This record gives sequence, structure tokens and C-alpha cells, in this order.
Amino acid sequence: MEVQTFPNEIVFFDLETTVPNKVGQHFHILEFGAIIVCPRKLEELESFTTLVQPKDLSVVSIRSSRSDGITRAKVTNAPSFEDVAEKIYGLLNGRIWAGHNIRRFDCVRIKEAYAEIGKAAPEPSGIIDSLGLLSDKFGKRAGNMKMASLAAYFGLGVQKHRSLDDVRMNLEVLKHCATVLFLESTLPNQLEGKWQSSSKIMTRSRSNYQIAQRAMPYSKGSSSLVKMTQNVKNLLSKAQGNQTLQSLINHSHSLLR
Repeated sequence: MEVQTFPNEIVFFDLETTVPNKVGQHFHILEFGAIIVCPRKLEELESFTTLVQPKDLSVVSIRSSRSDGITRAKVTNAPSFEDVAEKIYGLLNGRIWAGHNIRRFDCVRIKEAYAEIGKAAPEPSGIIDSLGLLSDKFGKRAGNMKMASLAAYFGLGVQKHRSLDDVRMNLEVLKHCATVLFLESTLPNQLEGKWQSSSKIMTRSRSNYQIAQRAMPYSKGSSSLVKMTQNVKNLLSKAQGNQTLQSLINHSHSLLR
């Protein structure tokens, strides 16, 4: 039987696992979540998520230490990894894999899980690890490179540590980072390197109304903000009617909705 592959489609995926606390213990997959994304429009085409019951339920905490976390009760009646292995294989094999820190963690855990049940693991046509990519291109503007920090920086809400929610957040973070980098590359003299600032203001999260510290590009009324605003106004006046600039603005607005 010929295995169907989709080398030009991107699949963002994430695993929730147990955390070993003793020497010799292994990671056990507790949840798998994935979305298939069109690389041209970055639109979600398909999604799948499932809890996974490990062979030994005792490795799962009775109470989760994280909000919205996974407890032993939640996975007691879930399918085993072997039960969902074929479905996961079909989603992953031959597609471009994307995720945050997937090279060092998720990819390794997937291979381990398939080896444990004696089946061939899926293979990617390419890998996009947003941790390495954004560390190199975007830097630590959000304070660190954790998904929770990046999401908070862009006002995308609180990371839930559930697979499907996290991969969707991962995609939105990449869209926002790409927009900033795209703007900087278009107007390097005006924008590049100026988004970062030590000034912080208090902002209210849209998702849970909790007050949180968030790094902002400029403080209100600062001389750098006034200068930046004037530079942009001058550029826009000179480029009025320029189709390339208008396309950039339209594209950026569509990504930031």
C-alpha cells in the first residue's frame, strides 16, 4: 500500500507528557494535538487532538500542578498510544513539522512512542522549530523564548498547556513575529532594533483580566516615540499611493486581526 504524503503542507503539533522526577524514568505522552496549515495563507485546514492513556497510570499525577492540566482521572478512559498511532502517523508523515522546541523534545518523544509499540515512526519532509527560528531572528524581546512569554508580549492570552490550544497559539505567535520582522526589513532605518525597550507599562490581559507586566516598544510621550511617529508620517506622505507600501499595510493588518 502506497503511503500518501503532503510535502508542502505544514503540521503544527504539540505533546503534553509526564515529567520524570526520578533517575531512569521516561516521558509518557498524555496528549497529542495537531493542526494542518496551508503554507500559502497560514489557514488551519484540519485539526486533531486526543488524550493518551499511558500503560502505567501511576506515572500520572492525581492532581495537576498546572491550571487546566491533565490528571490521572482525565486519561483513565483515554485510548492508548497504540490505538491512535495510525491516525497520528497519517497526520505527521511526509508533512513539514512545526512547533516550539520540537527538535529537542516532541520529535524525540514521537520516535520513542513508536519504537515502544514496535512500529515505524512518521518522518517529516522538513522541520520548523519556532524556538530556534525566533531565537535567531526575533530575539528575547519578550524577556525569554518561552511560548507563554511570547504570547503575553503580543497580548494573545495565557498558555493553557493543552496540545491543541498551544499549537494554535504557536501559529499566532509566528504570524505576529513575522509581521514585525517584515516591517523591520521594509523600513530598516526607521524600525530595526527600535522595538526593544526597557520601559514597561501595566497592561490588562484580554483573556483573564489579570494585571501583568509587559514590555512595550515605547513609553507614552517619550522622545523616541515622537521621533518614530514623525519618521513614519514622513515616509507615508512621500509614499502616498505607492502600491507596494499599501500592500504591506494591508498584509500586516490581515495578520494582526
